[in-house]
Amino acid sequence: MMRDFVVVGLSHRTAPVEVRERLAVAPADLERELRGIAGEAGFEEALLISTCNRVELYATSVNPLQAAQDAKQTLAKRLAEVAADDVLYQERGVDVVRHVFRVAASLDSLVVGEPQILGQVKEAFDAANEAGTMGTLLGRCFTQAFATAKRVRNETGIAEGTVSVSSIACELAKKIFGNLEGRRTLLLGAGDMGESAARSLRQTGTQLHVINRSDERAESLARACDGRAVSYERLTTELADADVVIASTASPQFILTPKLMKGVVRTRRHRPLFIIDIAVPRDVDPRVGNMDNVFVYDVDDLQQVAEENLAVRAREAAHAERIVEEEVESFLAWRRSLELAPTIVALRKRFGQVAEEELRRALPRLEGLSESDRGVLEAMSRSLINKLLHQPMTELKAGAGEPDGALLIDAVRRLFAITDEEPSAKEPSTQGGSEAKVGQLTAAAQGHTGETK
Repeated sequence: MMRDFVVVGLSHRTAPVEVRERLAVAPADLERELRGIAGEAGFEEALLISTCNRVELYATSVNPLQAAQDAKQTLAKRLAEVAADDVLYQERGVDVVRHVFRVAASLDSLVVGEPQILGQVKEAFDAANEAGTMGTLLGRCFTQAFATAKRVRNETGIAEGTVSVSSIACELAKKIFGNLEGRRTLLLGAGDMGESAARSLRQTGTQLHVINRSDERAESLARACDGRAVSYERLTTELADADVVIASTASPQFILTPKLMKGVVRTRRHRPLFIIDIAVPRDVDPRVGNMDNVFVYDVDDLQQVAEENLAVRAREAAHAERIVEEEVESFLAWRRSLELAPTIVALRKRFGQVAEEELRRALPRLEGLSESDRGVLEAMSRSLINKLLHQPMTELKAGAGEPDGALLIDAVRRLFAITDEEPSAKEPSTQGGSEAKVGQLTAAAQGHTGETK
């Protein structure tokens, strides 16, 4: 059997942030986690994507049903008491290809059109390469996903307007206050998400203060965005003075806890504090939101703002979906070429075996045949094979490029009992040299049929 795709995961569509963060993996840990998961589930090809809105495990297998079950069990162990069936989804085959193309093109994001997801998918791709779990099928699929995302970016206006979780957070802050000019905003975290938020805040006229574990990083970002860097030791003081806090660190534990915030709330003397937590895992203990005059929003609370923003770009999103479908069909055509070449070689081999066997039975009954006569019979046998296979081979090659080409190839394999046990019919399983091998098989098949050109 040919290898096929499977994906198992969860996203903002199926699980709240408090569940997603249980599976979240920091970028620096992707390679190590992927090795462990692939080893546990027995996957030769695997890739793990982990963002604030999704955690997904992609793999290929000759038994995708079993692979999906193995992947689901692997992820379910990390969900503790949460029922896996309630939050995990799974797809197989072409639906996986379509899904990853949509993910890379930011059509399945909380904020449709946001550019960060493509970089995150590329990080996952690099981690899979480093982990040794990237093979022919996943490699080609994700490479084409990147090309699809580029087409969507270049050929549509889907990225216009507010197009990131960070910028949506700033939109929410402006909705709360009406105007951020003169307000004090504390940015907790100066990573990629923090930088995106800072650049959005720069346009609002807010007094931006930046805190980060690395003072150097905080100072660099503050300078770039007309803000002020503050030492991490002044966190409680800054919290006491802020109007809005945007938290976006990579900490695996809560940073703003009820214990820390108790003194902050007392110092603020009933002044409201709005905290927007866009980190996954979350930076803010949800119990903080129960404290007097503290209002906490997490990444899931940005959904309504994101949906309002998407309505403006609905037409561009529809154009992007059409591009995805074109690219999916292009990928499937490549996939069919993997199946076509070994099928042609195996079909030629099957006819040759039948002719050889019949000659072996007939020759002993023909007495007095010279070597020349034997040569004539063998040549006639080869000619018959070429003539019998000429039209089927021509139709097979032409039909394989059509959308239902896989059905045609499968019908030929069934009609002539071509199985995957035949060495020449197996799909190349390693990335290096596999496409060259397919090319050699195709060339060999064309050469043997003689009249098919």
